[in-house]
Amino acid sequence: MTNCLRPADPVGRLLTDPEVATPAFVIDDAKLQVNLDCAKEKAARLGVTLRPHLKTHKSIEIARRQMLSPEGPATVSTLAEARYFAENGVKDLIYAVGIAPQKLADVAAIREAGCDLKIILDNVAAAKAVSAFCAGRDVTIPVLIEVDCDGHRSGVRPESELLIEIARALTDGAELAGVFTHAGASYDVENLAVIRRAAANERDGIVTAANRLREAGFEVRIVSIGSTPTMTHAEDETGVTEIRAGVYALGDLFMMNLGVVPMDRIAGTVLCTVIGHQPEKGQVIVDAGWMAMSRDRGTARQHCDFGYGLVCDVDGRPLRGCDIRMTGANQEHGIIEAAAGDRLKPEDLPVGTRLRIMPNHACPTAAPYEKLLLVNEEGRVTAALDHVRGW
Repeated sequence: MTNCLRPADPVGRLLTDPEVATPAFVIDDAKLQVNLDCAKEKAARLGVTLRPHLKTHKSIEIARRQMLSPEGPATVSTLAEARYFAENGVKDLIYAVGIAPQKLADVAAIREAGCDLKIILDNVAAAKAVSAFCAGRDVTIPVLIEVDCDGHRSGVRPESELLIEIARALTDGAELAGVFTHAGASYDVENLAVIRRAAANERDGIVTAANRLREAGFEVRIVSIGSTPTMTHAEDETGVTEIRAGVYALGDLFMMNLGVVPMDRIAGTVLCTVIGHQPEKGQVIVDAGWMAMSRDRGTARQHCDFGYGLVCDVDGRPLRGCDIRMTGANQEHGIIEAAAGDRLKPEDLPVGTRLRIMPNHACPTAAPYEKLLLVNEEGRVTAALDHVRGW
């Protein structure tokens, strides 16, 4: 018996079919594949292993296409992701958030189930906590020391004595596996020359840290770097063993403004439906608010502010030369307006019209959806992909 309380199965239907419920997160399969192939080719040219970050889509089906093998390597941002991918056969993971001591039992359980899950940290207190846990449980946990290459977020400076102190604090099964960094400054400026300098600085910082540890007598197997901007524009990764990046798989408006992902390769969009109008304001209302689009307003500080997203027709083509934006959002209502041209009229986008909206940031936008809809070039849903949510 059909469950009338559940939405209809969208697989096999066109996005224009009213049976495809909105809002929905839609992925253009052809664009996705181009993005995945480009990253693999770039890593191969640089002579480094690609360890993709899976947090953007959190889907095993996409991960298997993205990784170098069904077993990895890969990167995750939550233990929920680590469990999910490990249960689906991925055996080489880095949990890329500084470890909280209460999470070590979960890390050990994932490792005992057969996944080589590695953790990161950037302070002596955390190193001692991992060492004490390993001693108490008689287990081994590989650790990467997070290095701050640009003052952007967490990590220890490459030249700091603290780097060596942290390594020395790893004992009793807490094993130093390598060093890890993320060039967050590559997101700050819309200038390719600046991104290339950030990539070079990322490489120089992590290699300095690795060499200092080796000189102090430690083995450093993994020298791990990465972000989508620096991977895209890096020119030389001598001394680096692997590169991590994630948002390149789907692309988004923030990355487009940086000059990293062209608009015609933004693969992830939100499908929504026009539900009303405010004619006196020139506004169109859709059934996708900030729960569907996320509250990320990253493009507000870039040269082109897209509000909550760039509005496209149901085939994914921007309306009126990129003039139509989602300028406001409540929890379940999105407000669409013209940025510069003539005001929108109800007859421009009648109630029931299907639209697709390119997001500012693909990762938080995709995260809450129960399924990710993979579509082919004619706009037909070919798969409704499972992915993991939560922490």
